[in-house]
Amino acid sequence: MDQFVIGVDYGTDSVRSVVVNAADGKEVASSVFNYPRWQQGMYCDAAHNRFRQHPLDYVEGLEQTIKDCIAKAGPLVASSVKAISVDTTGSTPVAVNKAGAPLALTPGFENNPNAMFVLWKDHTGVKEAGEINDHAAKFDINYLQYVGGIYSSEWFWAKLLHILRADEKVRKACYTWVEHCDWIPFLLTGGTKADDIRRGRCSAGHKAIWSEAFGGYPPDDWFSSLDPLLKGYAANLPKETYTSDTSAGTLSAEWAQRLGLPAGVIVGVGAFDAHMGAVGGQIEPYHLSKVMGTSTCDMLVAPKADFKDKLVKGICGQVDGSVIPGMIGLEAGQSAFGDTYAWFRKLLEWPLQFIDDKELREKVSAQIIPELSRQAAALPLDEDAELAIDWLNGRRTPDADQLLKGAINGLSLGSDAPRVFRALAEATCFGAKAIVERFESEGVPVKGLIGIGGVAKKSPYIMQMMADVMQMPIRIHQFEHTCALGAAMFAATAAGVYTNVEAAMAAMGGGFDKEYFPDQSKASLYQKRYQRYLELGKYIEQETNK
Repeated sequence: MDQFVIGVDYGTDSVRSVVVNAADGKEVASSVFNYPRWQQGMYCDAAHNRFRQHPLDYVEGLEQTIKDCIAKAGPLVASSVKAISVDTTGSTPVAVNKAGAPLALTPGFENNPNAMFVLWKDHTGVKEAGEINDHAAKFDINYLQYVGGIYSSEWFWAKLLHILRADEKVRKACYTWVEHCDWIPFLLTGGTKADDIRRGRCSAGHKAIWSEAFGGYPPDDWFSSLDPLLKGYAANLPKETYTSDTSAGTLSAEWAQRLGLPAGVIVGVGAFDAHMGAVGGQIEPYHLSKVMGTSTCDMLVAPKADFKDKLVKGICGQVDGSVIPGMIGLEAGQSAFGDTYAWFRKLLEWPLQFIDDKELREKVSAQIIPELSRQAAALPLDEDAELAIDWLNGRRTPDADQLLKGAINGLSLGSDAPRVFRALAEATCFGAKAIVERFESEGVPVKGLIGIGGVAKKSPYIMQMMADVMQMPIRIHQFEHTCALGAAMFAATAAGVYTNVEAAMAAMGGGFDKEYFPDQSKASLYQKRYQRYLELGKYIEQETNK
């Protein structure tokens, strides 16, 4: 008999759910929900790098997308759903009370941004991240060794410390700090005690300084000696974490009724979108899976026997079991990728606000990036053309530094929109190349590239440039919602349909529908341009850190 699973993928702008057949990974139904409060720009202040999301956006999106999928799939499919798994952006944590409820869902905190989920790209904790890095250097044990040696403002503890310092009301009401990917399974299983939340290996290992080598998290006095406000938080976190091929429990009676699903549906342990997306995109050892959306997350897996005592500097962590249980999962990425192109589009859209015709505004907006790509592709390659740096939202890797800014160099009166767009696109590809070079310089070979996500599917221009800059082919996975498919694969494994994630990938993957091959005639010019990119970046870094 057919068995079906549901994968839920929480992105930056929307949540998407898919129902797939666990036998072959074929999509039965899908649904997308755009966060209404986020779309209105509520609770955010981009000028101060504050990006918050209301838990109601998440809860409403969860219910609406799954119910929509079930309505499309029909009652026979609904009755045969075996499991649900969820991936989310991260690190995107929230303050919760003892019952495990996000404070923004409790009286008095409904409109307080500090009581909401602190989105991955929120950089309000830059100062706190710097303090964590300075503090770590004082100890004999390097507790940052498994997160690339540098703690980022995008991560768990920097965000918690910032919120505790910034908001006394939230500080007094906060019992613990929970990742989005850990909270949704808790919600679906009807959790009523924060202490019962199952913390995923993925989120804890890559963002919260958890490691088996430490027996869990750093000791509580490591945190309290940094700031007494952190006292008790690490001590209250469970030492055990769970890989995402395991169950977090079963769907509660309330949520089964709300979603129109049978009782007993397994809910898998959650993980970050890029980690499950890499599985959905059929990651292979030493092939870099690039999840390309607003930012990029670059995932690589390697057999444990290959690593032993190896530590890769300047990345977002290396964790046993974070991507594929039984292997070492490594993460890197860029803080702005699609966001870079979106920023430029918004810059060009500025005059559209004076046009009353909404339909016309939307029509023009939709044509900007495709037309820029077409005209940029037609430009002749020029070693001395405009050059950009892609750090518009800071630098994630190599070597996290969220204080860094983007730049465009070499502008002249001949610099038009397609030329500037080309420089920005090139910069994002150069940033990707810097990540590959860091892996390789640290003794981790990159044998190939796998592209998934919106940019990979929708922008042939960027993908061809990526292949040309990297001088490496890049395969594009066929599934539209690859992260959600990865979540569905984990759901199938957690439900026991497959014995391990590798078996689920093999059966449910579906393969690749496009491959971009490098143009070797462009290798020399792009290498020269890349060296200039590195030099300009070094100058910006020196000026920023004076």
